[in-house]
Amino acid sequence: MRIGIVGAGAIGGTFAALLDRAGHEVVVTARGEHLDAIRERGLVLRGAWGEHIARIGAAQVLPASPDLALITVKAQDAPAAAAAHAALLAGVPVVVIQNGLNGPQALRRTLSASPLIGGLSLIAASYLEPGVVTVTAPGTTVLATDTATRAELADAAGVLRQAAPVSVAPDLVGAQWSKLVVNQLNAAAAVTGLPAQQALASPAMRRVVALAMRETLRVGRAADVRFGGIPGLTPGVLRMLDLLPATVSGRLLAGRMVDRMGAVPNPGSTLQSIRRGRPSEIDHLSGAVVTEGERVHVATPVNRRIVELVHEVEADGRFVPPDQAARRILG
Repeated sequence: MRIGIVGAGAIGGTFAALLDRAGHEVVVTARGEHLDAIRERGLVLRGAWGEHIARIGAAQVLPASPDLALITVKAQDAPAAAAAHAALLAGVPVVVIQNGLNGPQALRRTLSASPLIGGLSLIAASYLEPGVVTVTAPGTTVLATDTATRAELADAAGVLRQAAPVSVAPDLVGAQWSKLVVNQLNAAAAVTGLPAQQALASPAMRRVVALAMRETLRVGRAADVRFGGIPGLTPGVLRMLDLLPATVSGRLLAGRMVDRMGAVPNPGSTLQSIRRGRPSEIDHLSGAVVTEGERVHVATPVNRRIVELVHEVEADGRFVPPDQAARRILG
């Protein structure tokens, strides 16, 4: 199958290499040194799913219509990327793999002629070197339909399962909110400049993450969201977040999540953007919780301070030690 991937970063690059290894014809979009490296040496996959050099097509814009497309750029870059490919992707099923609450919903008008599927990936992968992506911890990618039919969703899931574990959720919005809870881990690495495992060694930072997750959960519930679809985020975990003191739930959650990450340092997507000098997606993570909290009249002071501190780090390039960062966020 001809598969086009718009955005060959950590997740897009991982799927590109794995789909190439599975025998598909893959073309990706990339820029600058990353594009040059892929063209010259191939896209190198390392880490938890083994090593593979994908000799794939690469360009700034997909050169031809694929049979299936993935859009894996950051949320803030997705509208422009979709607009650049709208005519090319007319009639083509498009899987939008993104963090945040918009995903395919934000692209419905631009890609009105494309069946849209939402994707949330729990793969921990890093793109810190041109032409190289490293899977630091394997994970499932969750798909749910937006404008695509159930048959189109099943077909896309079947193709992507040839590359990596894929599950299907019945409710896109519920899965997006559930992933947003998990994505509160990103802040710990982003503000400290440390791998998540190291940042979460701080009890104070674990408390920050637990409180940010609790705010996310309460905002979602006020918005009548039915959480679900993300492996590991069980009703029991949600009750623990809601009812236990943050010092306790933070310790329990951190232990569970650090165990899942394994020993390889996991910087998280937000810190990776900061290290590459690119705008992070924090406004679509903690910022989305703040915005929705205002709409449903639920206070979100922890998420609000996280957004402010991440933007401060982006602006001046100075990371903050975990305990100090926690003090600033908690006030």
